[in-house]
Amino acid sequence: MPERRGKGPGRARDLVAVDIGNSDTVVGRFHGDDLDGFWRLTSGRMTADEVALLLASLLDGVRGAPSGRSRPAAALCSVVPDLTPAWAEALERLAGGPPLEVSAERVRGLLPIRYHDPTAVGADRIANALAARALYGTPAIVVDLGTATTFDCVSRDGAYLGGAIAPGVGASAEELFRRAARVPRVELRRPQRALGRTTEESLRSGVLWGAAGQVDALVRRLTREMKGEPHVVATGGWARVVVPECETVQTVDEGLTLKGMKILWEERA
Repeated sequence: MPERRGKGPGRARDLVAVDIGNSDTVVGRFHGDDLDGFWRLTSGRMTADEVALLLASLLDGVRGAPSGRSRPAAALCSVVPDLTPAWAEALERLAGGPPLEVSAERVRGLLPIRYHDPTAVGADRIANALAARALYGTPAIVVDLGTATTFDCVSRDGAYLGGAIAPGVGASAEELFRRAARVPRVELRRPQRALGRTTEESLRSGVLWGAAGQVDALVRRLTREMKGEPHVVATGGWARVVVPECETVQTVDEGLTLKGMKILWEERA
């Protein structure tokens, strides 16, 4: 399915998109069709004033930064309700109006959701499905490697089907370090071999190649239950580390969620 483009005066405005996750908050600035500003921040509680100052600092560093005469539009995707109000208020100040918030209700008529309870689908999973469908075609599977590793399936006819949720790479490793008194913290980078000869080597092998094996196993199982051969695209903070070790992922797109938000904004502007 080709990417759909919105029309009308809203199309000319720049867009600031914010994706709030449990571990990371990703901020993007679209100038026309280009994602020319991209920042991955640690999620945490801030006041609206602090968020506004942070946004001003980030956006001042990119070309064509918004001025008082030319406000950008704003879109918000959040799976952390406690952090949402401050970001929504700061984005409203920036844009001069409430940000478009991604939800199952917002995509009604645009993305069929075949989940038992559509409102239970995370906003980031909805945005990922929109972007994968528009940018990579259908059927598709999105693997989002964040706090959790989520697998989202888009059918051949462009509907969101559901998927799978597994513990994330970083979260799993942190829990192991916390619970096992004699297990040291190690940098999660590519091991030289699977058969570790030190505790550090064994941890790298188990965590990283274990995560890659989990991705491949679940993608293959999901593919068997879908019609057609899906394009598999990965996103999220751990994608660049894990995907090189996978056999089933064709594309890494770290801005996928933000691009899905832009597609929704263009449709609803």
